[in-house]
Amino acid sequence: MSNDSGASFFEITFSFLMGTAAGFVLGVLFAPASGTETRKKIGETAVKTGEKAKESYEKIAKEAEKGIKVVKEKTSEGLDTLKDFVEKKHEDILKRKDEPFKETEGKK
Repeated sequence: MSNDSGASFFEITFSFLMGTAAGFVLGVLFAPASGTETRKKIGETAVKTGEKAKESYEKIAKEAEKGIKVVKEKTSEGLDTLKDFVEKKHEDILKRKDEPFKETEGKK
C-alpha cells in the first residue's frame, strides 16, 4: 500500500496506535477515579494496545512478504530477459566473427 503524501503504511499505523494509546492514557489520568482503578484501566489498555500493535505488525509483515515476493518475481523475469538478450548478442557476435572467414575461404 502506498501513500502519495510520502508516509508509509507502517508510519501511519504506528502514529494512529500511539495517538490512540496517548489519548486513552490522558483520558484515564484526568477522569475521576481512585489510583487502583486508574492503574487497572491503564494496564487493561496497555494489553489491548499491545494486541492491536501485534495485529498491525502481522498485517504489515504479510504485506511486506507479498511485496518481497513480487520483487523476487520481477527480478527473476528481468534476469531471464537479460540472459536471453546477452545470449542473442553473443550468437550475433559469433556469426559476425565467422562471416569474414567465409568470404576469405571462397576466394582461395
